[in-house]
Amino acid sequence: MKNLILRTLCVAFCLSFFMPARALMSVGSSVNISKAEGERECAFVEWAPFSTYTDYNVYVKKEGGSYVVLDRQLLRSYGSYYRADALGLSAGNYYMKVVPVADDVEFDNESAETDVLTVLSHDRSGFAHFGRQEGVGAYNNDGTLKQGVKVLYVHAGNAKTITSDVVTSNKGAITHCTGIQHILSAYEKGQDNTPLCIRIIGTIEANQVDSFGSKAEGLQVKGRKADTELNFTIEGVGNDALLRGFGILVRNAKSVELRNFAVMTAMDDCISLDTDNSNIWIHNIDGFYGQQGGGDHAKGDGTIDVKSDSKYVTISYCHFFDTGKSSMCGMKGESGPNYITYHHNWFDHSDSRHPRIRTMSVHIYNNYFDGNAKYCVGVTSGSSAFVENNYFRNCPKPMLISMQGTDTKNGTAENDGTFSKEEGGIIKAYNNYFVGSKTLVYYNETSASEHFDAYLASSREEVVPPTVTTKLGGHGYDNFDTDAALMPVVALDEPADVPTILKGDYIGAGRMQHGDVAFDFTSADDSSSDLNSALVSLIASYSPSLVSILDENGTGLSALDDIRTDNDLSFDGVNILNPLGQVVRLYTTTGACLGSTSEESISIDYLPAGNYLAATANGTLRFIVAR
Repeated sequence: MKNLILRTLCVAFCLSFFMPARALMSVGSSVNISKAEGERECAFVEWAPFSTYTDYNVYVKKEGGSYVVLDRQLLRSYGSYYRADALGLSAGNYYMKVVPVADDVEFDNESAETDVLTVLSHDRSGFAHFGRQEGVGAYNNDGTLKQGVKVLYVHAGNAKTITSDVVTSNKGAITHCTGIQHILSAYEKGQDNTPLCIRIIGTIEANQVDSFGSKAEGLQVKGRKADTELNFTIEGVGNDALLRGFGILVRNAKSVELRNFAVMTAMDDCISLDTDNSNIWIHNIDGFYGQQGGGDHAKGDGTIDVKSDSKYVTISYCHFFDTGKSSMCGMKGESGPNYITYHHNWFDHSDSRHPRIRTMSVHIYNNYFDGNAKYCVGVTSGSSAFVENNYFRNCPKPMLISMQGTDTKNGTAENDGTFSKEEGGIIKAYNNYFVGSKTLVYYNETSASEHFDAYLASSREEVVPPTVTTKLGGHGYDNFDTDAALMPVVALDEPADVPTILKGDYIGAGRMQHGDVAFDFTSADDSSSDLNSALVSLIASYSPSLVSILDENGTGLSALDDIRTDNDLSFDGVNILNPLGQVVRLYTTTGACLGSTSEESISIDYLPAGNYLAATANGTLRFIVAR
C-alpha cells in the first residue's frame, strides 16, 4: 500500500509540474540550433536545452531523400548544450532535424532543421586500400556501413558490462560475451564473420574496461591466424572520444580501421600493429604522451608502430602532440612485401621517427613536419622511402640514412650514428618545401656519392639508378613508386598548402574539429625534445565535458557533472544525499522505480539524462534534473 501511495504521489507531482510548463510555451517557439556542420562521412548538430525538454529525437536525410532517425546513443548532453552526430554518410548534401520529445510524444511543431550540410569523403589514398574494392574495416568505400554490420556503442558506463553474442565454434555455438575485450577476444576463434563497428563515446579510462587482451598495450584486436579478414572499425563519436591509460594492439588482422579518437598516457604505444597484419587504416587519431619512464621513454614509448610483417598500411590525417618516438616502421625480420603510406599527418613538435624505417617500402607525402627537434624521416636496414610534397618547418634533420651523411656528420663521426648503427636505406626525395635552417645533403656522383641523406629526383617518375647505394650494407632503392602494379595513384596537394589543409577550420589532422584539446607550442619548443610541462599539466588535468547519453535503454553515462536538486538534497558525484532524512525510493517521472535504499544516500551510477523524483522517508517528494 505504501508503495502504491508513493507511486500515486509521484505521478500526481509530475502532472502538476509539467503541464503548466507546456502551457507557458510561446506559439511558434522551436529548438535553437547553435551549430551544425558536415564533416568527412559524418555530420553533427548542437542545440541549446529547450524549455523543460530533456529528451529529443534527431533525424538526418540526404538531399532529396527521407529523414532517418539516429541511434539514441548518438545523442549526448554536455550540460549547456546537446549534440548529435550522424555517422556513416556517403558524400553529398544533408539536413538534420532536432525534435523535442516528452512522454514518448514528439513535438514536431517545436522542432528545428539545419541548413544544408555538405559531407565530404574520407581520403582513401594509400596502400591500405590499394586494390580493395570491398573497403577496409566495417565501412564500404563510399562511407556507408557494410551489410550486416554489428554496431556497438562503448563508453565509461558500459565498457565492462556491454554484451554481444559471438559465434565461437564451427558448429554454430554462440558465446554470450560481457565486456568489450571479452567481445573482441571471442572473435579470435575465427568463426564469426560479422563486420563489427565499435563506436567510442566520451572518455574511457583503463579501470573502466573489463580486461585487456594485451598486458603491455591494452585492448587487443586479434585474428585467429596471420592476416585474418576481420572487417572491424573502432571509431570515436564526435570530437571528444578518448582512451586514457591504455592503447590498442592489432595482431593477425586484415581489414581493420581505427579512426577519430585520442589516446593519452598509453601503457606502451598508443596504437601498435604487431605481427602479420594487412590492409590496416589508421587515420584522424590524436596521439599524446604515454606513461612516462626514464631515458628515451620520458614521453612514453611509441605512438603508432608498424612492425613484425605488417603490410599494406595507411597512416593519415593523424596529429602527433610532441610525441617522443612517433612511428617505428619495421623490425628486422619482415619477409615482405611491406608497403606503407604516411600522408597528411601533422607531426606537431614531435621529436623523432616520422617514421623510422627498417626493411619496408614507404611512401611519405603531404605531411607537415612542424618543429621536429631530432629528425624527421630515417631509413635503415635496406628500406626504401619516397618522400614527396611534404612541408618541413624548422626541422634541423629532415632526412637521415643510417651511418652516413648527416647521421655521421659526413664521416667525421663514423661510429656515432644519430639514430641507428644499422645498415642504411635509401630515400628518394621530390618537391618538398622547407622553412628554416636544415642539414640535408643530396646524392651527387662526384661530391656526395657516399655521404648523402637522400637522392633528389628531377621528376616523380625518375628511377633511382642502381649505382646509388648505402655506405653501410650497399643497399639500393627498390623503385616501388615507379611500378604501377605496386603503387597506388594519389592526388597530391602542393607542399606549401599542407599546413593550411591540416590546420583547417574543422576538417584537418586529428579528431574531427581538431578534438576537444587545444594546445599551442611556442618557438622555443622547435628545438627542444624535453617534456613540455604545460602539455603534461594539460593532460593530467583533462576532464571530459560529456555529461550523459540520451540512451532509451537506460545504459547512458552517469550525469556526474550536472545534477540539479531542490531543497535539502545534494549530489556528491556518485550519490544523491539527503542529510535530513532517509531516501527510500528514486523514480522516473512516469512512475517507474529505479531503486531504493535504507541509507541517507542513493547511488545513481548509470542515470541517463532526464527528470526524476526522490521520495524520502517522511513522504516528501524532491525534484531532480539530470543533464
